[in-house]
Amino acid sequence: MMEYEGYRAAVSYDDDAGVFHGEVVDTRDVITFQGTSVPELRRAFRESVDEYLKVCKERGRTPDKPFSGNVALRLPPSVHRDATAAARSADQSLNAWLTDTIRRAARTS
Repeated sequence: MMEYEGYRAAVSYDDDAGVFHGEVVDTRDVITFQGTSVPELRRAFRESVDEYLKVCKERGRTPDKPFSGNVALRLPPSVHRDATAAARSADQSLNAWLTDTIRRAARTS
């Protein structure tokens, strides 16, 4: 994965054409780029993101961000109660406890 300004991109290589193709992931908007070398690909990625942000600004539009940091979560009441108790036992807010727990779980996958 490549990352620039909070945007991440997945890259594939077309052996027949000798070209790397990249696409920004985790946004509703389509942002693509390509290059024939790694340095060219990196430059094209940065330029594509910069151009996307520029066009959004010119149009008075808020750029689509990959992740807002807000997650709507529905839990059974018993799980909510147990998570709140675990957070209190760890001397953390529920949000901090959930963040730490999810972070640990995401690193193991």
